[in-house]
Amino acid sequence: MIRTPTKRRGRFDSAITWQFIAMTIPGLILLGIFSYIPLVGMIIAFKEYRPLDGLFGSAWVGFKNFEFLFGSESTWRITWNTLYLNGLFIITSTVAALTLAIMIGESQSRSRVGKTLSSFYQSALFFPFFISYVIVSYFMFALLDADNGMINRILISFGQAPINWYASPQYWTVILVITNLWKTVGFSVIIYLSGLLSIDHTYYEAAEIDGATKWQQIRFITLPFLMPLVIMTVLLAIGRIFFADFGLFYFVPRDQSLLYPTTDVVDTFVFRALRNLGDFGMAGAAAFYQSVIGFVLIVVANWIVRWRDPERALF
Repeated sequence: MIRTPTKRRGRFDSAITWQFIAMTIPGLILLGIFSYIPLVGMIIAFKEYRPLDGLFGSAWVGFKNFEFLFGSESTWRITWNTLYLNGLFIITSTVAALTLAIMIGESQSRSRVGKTLSSFYQSALFFPFFISYVIVSYFMFALLDADNGMINRILISFGQAPINWYASPQYWTVILVITNLWKTVGFSVIIYLSGLLSIDHTYYEAAEIDGATKWQQIRFITLPFLMPLVIMTVLLAIGRIFFADFGLFYFVPRDQSLLYPTTDVVDTFVFRALRNLGDFGMAGAAAFYQSVIGFVLIVVANWIVRWRDPERALF
């Protein structure tokens, strides 16, 4: 009498398992098409690629493409710019998104008006995420144009000399960080807000009964619960730290050569080399270089997290 329901239960669980597997098939197909099949193209980094000969018919050149890449005087500059600026993006975006998410979460819990305003805040923060960097570059040009830019007009109204922003690389680290924050922070805020919804409010009620201040509740309840999500998003971002956002670094500075000491990164360097030289092998070598460095960084970062707290490691 006991075995029959058990068999039925097992069949029922098996049916549910296959349903979930079937739901993942479209995603796995897309992952294979766009993430794994293109890996075959990595051999282009070791070939002198000629379109007429094809990917497999082109001659092998070993590490010649890498010698060309690393032999350039700009290699270490673009490597530093890529790591430094993307590192700043990760730090500033994480701090800003956490702060805004907590603030919006607190406004939601206050009153109905707070819930309405929080929906407006989320929409306002998330809207720039959908704007193309081509459009953003025109916004920035309207602000930074040497002759008619809004910022220079403000400086002149205060008796200050106008600044030729597109010929002054020393300002562009801050400009790029602010632009990246405005463009992308809304997406991260939505992620952390979803994490806030998973926290049981009884913890806050118990803390209020014990006399905890709002800051203490955030420090000892909110942040510890959000920390696994923060670690996961940071680790994923570190995996892409060597892949710069091409639109941000190419369109916003308008590809001004005077700004290369600050704004030139691996992606823009490879694009210009491919556009000017048509060297597909060198571009493939740069992409291979980016992938290897990104893999090493995410493994090291995950190892550090696992060393500190094994339960919060990504793998």
